[in-house]
Amino acid sequence: MNQNPSFTAETASLPMAVPASMASTWVPATLPSLVGRTRAGLIAALAEIGVPEKERRMRASQLWHWIYQQGARDWSAMTTIGKDLRMRLAAHFTLALPEVTSEQMSTDGTRKWLMRMAPTGPHDRGAEIECVYIPEVGRGTLCVSSQVGCTLTCTFCHTGTQRLVRNLTAAEIVGQLMVARLRLNDFPSQLGAHGTVPRNDDSRLVTNIVFMGMGEPLYNFESVRDAIEVMSDGDGLSLSRRRITVSTSGVVPQIAPLGQDVSAMLAISLHAVRNDLRDELVPLNRKYPIEMLMQACRTYPGVSNARRITFEYVMLKAVNDSDAEARDLVRLLKGIPAKINLIPFNPWPGTRYACSDWDRIEHFSDIVFRAGYASPVRTPRGRDILAACGQLKSETEKLSARARMILDDETRSNGAAMSDPSA
Repeated sequence: MNQNPSFTAETASLPMAVPASMASTWVPATLPSLVGRTRAGLIAALAEIGVPEKERRMRASQLWHWIYQQGARDWSAMTTIGKDLRMRLAAHFTLALPEVTSEQMSTDGTRKWLMRMAPTGPHDRGAEIECVYIPEVGRGTLCVSSQVGCTLTCTFCHTGTQRLVRNLTAAEIVGQLMVARLRLNDFPSQLGAHGTVPRNDDSRLVTNIVFMGMGEPLYNFESVRDAIEVMSDGDGLSLSRRRITVSTSGVVPQIAPLGQDVSAMLAISLHAVRNDLRDELVPLNRKYPIEMLMQACRTYPGVSNARRITFEYVMLKAVNDSDAEARDLVRLLKGIPAKINLIPFNPWPGTRYACSDWDRIEHFSDIVFRAGYASPVRTPRGRDILAACGQLKSETEKLSARARMILDDETRSNGAAMSDPSA
């Protein structure tokens, strides 16, 4: 997991080995969904049901419009598609989305959904992931997951305590955005739910996507790439790639391809300026040390003052928050168009870390800011529902009364101080 985790699930175990005879005869209980597929995927689906080749591209464009622009939930709504084709589509496919099994709303308006994906095999009960929506003034950010669980075991991150179950498909990643827009009444077909004043694309409730949920996105590169292709298509979900950020803990070989093939904004979960400490906080550093990571950032395709790299730095009390480390951070990033996001550590049951004192965070931020780098302190959001950065897992844990009290006390004591309009 890179940086924005929240649900907990020890719900799904690692997939069991499936005998070849059983795997070959297994049939999904439900029809496959078309929601989340790329244009090529829709064309392939039309080919499966015998649509003539010369019609497929046009029919795929019609499906694209109804699924991604209008958010259609029923074949009958697709009035520009003939009844016969609609009947054939309905016989072979659905418009199903990930199932929302739990929804929580924070006192600050943050929403967290636990979503169950369709089973992928005879021993898959339906993997669960978390997705978080953060409303802010003038924007709304959706934090999506790219894997079920995580392999990285970052010691400060709640998601890192959950083992990897599997990668999500591109359709499952896109499905999280589709669920959010439908739940928020954020499609043109749902404008009635917002009253009589129509909204244009600039007033969409989901305006930004961050791949900061469960999982390491660059360990699921192809699915993330294809999902962004769907999300950013101007005839559908229409999110600018400059509003889509992929956060990595430092999978160096995939950083350049991300810039070349995807053109998304890049965020680096850094958290330490020395290899010995980063080896402990982010064990992936043992494979790709800081020097390699910084070189990949300096050569990231398209990096500029207009397309700065965001470096995420979680503030851990007496671990990485000294004045010396602030000055070393500035030296480390010299020459890289960068913004540093300082993240107050979000507590979770069983962690050995504590959040830096507010005065220490401010002093650290001042050192970085005086050196010429934007250094906003990220306002903790959704702490009371374990939806804040570093808290995600795939199934909500039933916390003990003592654990809940600790979290509530931490939230109350830091709540007022953590508000920063620049974050």
